[in-house]
Parts: sequence; structure tokens; C-alpha cells
Amino acid sequence: MESWDTQRKKVAVIGGGLVGSLNACFLAKRNFQVDVYEAREDCISRNSHESKNDSFFFRKKVCNSLWDKVTAVENYPNAKVYFGHRLLTCNPEEGTITVLGSDKVPKDVTYDLIVGCDGAYSTVRSHLMKKPRFDYSQQYIPHGYMELTIPPRNGDFAMEPNYLHIWPRNTFMMIALPNKNKTFTCTLFMPFEEFEKLQTSRDVLDFFHKYFPDAIPLMGEQALTQDFFLLPAQAMISVKCSPFHFKSRCVLMGDAAHAIVPFFGQGMNAGFEDCLVFDELMEKFNNDLSMCLPEFSRFRIPDDHAVSDLSMYNYVEMRAHVNSRWFIFHKNVERFLHAIMPSTFIPLYTMVTFSRIRYHEAMLRWRWQKKVINKGFFLFGTLVAIGSTYLLIRSMAPRPLDYLRRPWDWVTNLQYTGHVSLKTPWSH
Repeated sequence: MESWDTQRKKVAVIGGGLVGSLNACFLAKRNFQVDVYEAREDCISRNSHESKNDSFFFRKKVCNSLWDKVTAVENYPNAKVYFGHRLLTCNPEEGTITVLGSDKVPKDVTYDLIVGCDGAYSTVRSHLMKKPRFDYSQQYIPHGYMELTIPPRNGDFAMEPNYLHIWPRNTFMMIALPNKNKTFTCTLFMPFEEFEKLQTSRDVLDFFHKYFPDAIPLMGEQALTQDFFLLPAQAMISVKCSPFHFKSRCVLMGDAAHAIVPFFGQGMNAGFEDCLVFDELMEKFNNDLSMCLPEFSRFRIPDDHAVSDLSMYNYVEMRAHVNSRWFIFHKNVERFLHAIMPSTFIPLYTMVTFSRIRYHEAMLRWRWQKKVINKGFFLFGTLVAIGSTYLLIRSMAPRPLDYLRRPWDWVTNLQYTGHVSLKTPWSH
């Protein structure tokens, strides 16, 4: 019988980002021959000199992050990363791909499995969209985003680092998250038409003085205006598709399968969970791709669609609802119920972020908890109204219950005397 090495199946991972690299590690660990194709160049050896150019430092940060991921993949002898290789065509039925490398010569390669991890504008997915019964939808939200910076102050964080800082302004907002180098990355989310109104440095400063006055001293006016015009506001897209696979030859993961808006902070986590679930299914089905791929679609689609909807909802909550006293009161009630019944009432954010409760189950449970709490509020309000009415009646002079008996007395007097005397409470 042939050894496993001679039967080793070949896998092409398209995209060497976070999800693609993790997937490659999982598959290489299972003894597949893995080739990772990354469109970006291997820029580490080309940028070893120092420079004061801001764009250089940005590129170096991206390259170092990419290098860390690639190093993990290349620790496996049966995995190889091809930088500067762009996917031209993909034929899932035959398992063939055509890639274009730095030599500008198209190359056809055949694989047992093609894994599309090539982002929200996935080339692999674009080929699956031509297949029958493949559902696809995309939505651009009317808001864009722009990243700004709060530098360290006296060598330390300028704000408390253990919080997500939010400036909610109903139709737009700004958030700030800490970095290891003591800076904060601030992200301004706002309708594109509002960005388009800010054409000059004076416009930007007037806007921030009006809506974010406490942020200006933290950023510095010059740095703020410089960062604001460094890049235009970027678009945000939400993508849903179904199924995530084609037969036993192709599968989508990460943003290629379910690009989401960033407002729940789950894009990377959802992609990583794709990899983990896929690896668990490969273990369950003993690496049988014909069994694993359909089950992956069946299992993950409800969860990935749910986290997409939750991310859309959370934007409205972050920019508008956190200003509401009723919303804050409702959140405090949730925390109280979670404290006294931790296994029964779990806040949505806790379920999504700090547990492996499936996304769609977290959504269903959250809706049930909201119904229970709202019914509790209704019951409590009804009891308060009844109690208040009773106390009001009891407080009426001279004897409140007399007013309830008087209509019967009037009828009796009318029967025996032929007339009725309507005595008011203040008559003597």
C-alpha cells in the first residue's frame, strides 16, 4: 500500500493574510502539501534602511505583520508561500488556478482543494458566483471611516488605556483604542457627505471644536489636520454568500465568505473561527473533503450571517443608543440579572466576545432575553399603576369607598322617594 507521503493532497490557499496563514498552518499540520499565494510583494528584505517618511513606516508596519504570519506558515516543510503572485482565473470544477508571478508569465496549477481567503473582493468568490444556486449579496453602508492618532503624553497613554473610548454623536461617532506603543488609534465613522464638507484645515478644526472639543488637545491641531488629509475616507462593505463551498474542490473563508462592517470587532475572530471549525470538521471526517466541505457550509453560514447582522446593529447602538438614559438603564438591568443569574442571563457582548456560543445562537438568546426583560418592565409598570390608583382612591376624603357605593344608594333613594340628592364632598 502507498504511504501517506505519496498520496499527499495538494492545497492552494489564495491570500496570505490572517485567515489564509492560519488555514495554511492547520492544513500543513494535517500533512497536506500547502501553497499560499499572496498578491503583495515580500517587502521585508527591500525596506531594511531607516527613513523618516511616514508612508515608509506604514509599509514597514504592514510588512512586519505579514512577515510574522508567513514565518509561522514556513515553519512547516510541506508549506510554501509565493509572494507577488496574483490569481487570474480559477476553475473549481477541475481544481485548477492560473497565477501571475513577478515574471509576468501566467502559470496553470492543479490542486485537490482551493481555499479562497482573498478578502472582501475575493477573486475566488467571483468565479463561484457564476455557478448555479450560488447566492450572493453585498451592501455598502453610507458611512465611511478615517483613522487618526492620539500620541503618548509624557511617555504614557494620554487616556485610560483599559477602555474603548466612544464619542457618540447620533449620526456619526469617533472611537479610540490603545496600542502597545502608548498611542491611540482613533477612527472617525461618518456619512460620506459629511466628510465631503470638510475641504480645508479650518473646516476640520471647526468641526472638531464643535463635536469633539476634548479630543483636539489630545491629538494636536497640526497632527489632526495632517492625518485627516493623508487618505480619503474609506468605504465599508458587508458581503453575504451561500454556500461557502463548491463540491469537494473549493471553499471560502474569512472576508471572502462573509465580509462584515467593523462595529462589533468580530471580523478577524469570525475568520479565525472559520479556520478552527474547518479543522475540527477535518478531524471529525478524517480529512474527507467530500464530507467536510458541505458540513462546513451548513454549520458556518447561519453564524457568519448572524455576526454580519449584529455588526450592522452595533453601529446604531454605538453612535446613538449609548446617549439614551433608557438604554443605559436597560444595560444596568442586564448586568444585574447576569450577576444574580450568570448562566441564564448573559449580555450579548459577553456571549459574542468572550465565549464560543455560536453567533446565531447568541442572537436568538439575546432576543429572548430582551423579551423577558421588556415583559418584566411591563409587569412592573402595571403593578405600579394599579398600586398608585389604589392609594389615590384610599387617600380621597372622607371615605373613598363611599363614592363607589353611592350610585347604588342613588338607585335605592329614587325607588323609595322619587328623587336623588347629589351631595358633593365639600358640602356641609
